[in-house]
Amino acid sequence: MAQIISNKNPLDLNKRKAIGFGFPLNGNAVFVPTYQSKDQIQADLINFCLTNTGERVFNPNFGLNLRSLLFENVTDTSLDELKEVVSSGIASSFPQVKVEKVEFINQPNLNTINFILNYKIELFGIEDELNIELQ
Repeated sequence: MAQIISNKNPLDLNKRKAIGFGFPLNGNAVFVPTYQSKDQIQADLINFCLTNTGERVFNPNFGLNLRSLLFENVTDTSLDELKEVVSSGIASSFPQVKVEKVEFINQPNLNTINFILNYKIELFGIEDELNIELQ
């Protein structure tokens, strides 16, 4: 009888072979390898969110410009617009990822903004959360 594999990336079947690298970049050999597709997608999302547009060589539209928020007067209206920018940016760069919820927690006294992204990878049936503190 044949084994049925559903909702699995074939790269995830080989537990000993890394498929990419994650964050932070402080492993024994500088890079921290990722062995699962969900971990690599999360690392790619972190990279996308922390990259400013124009910063990526040969791909100037890559990135979200989240760090620019620290120097803006953040209001409820601008947060709604920013949530739409995040959702559309991720949808265009990561078609396999569906954004469930985008949240910004503004802490002006500490000069920080917490960025929380709840997303779903429908092909694999995985729901995950990304939490980035911008300082």
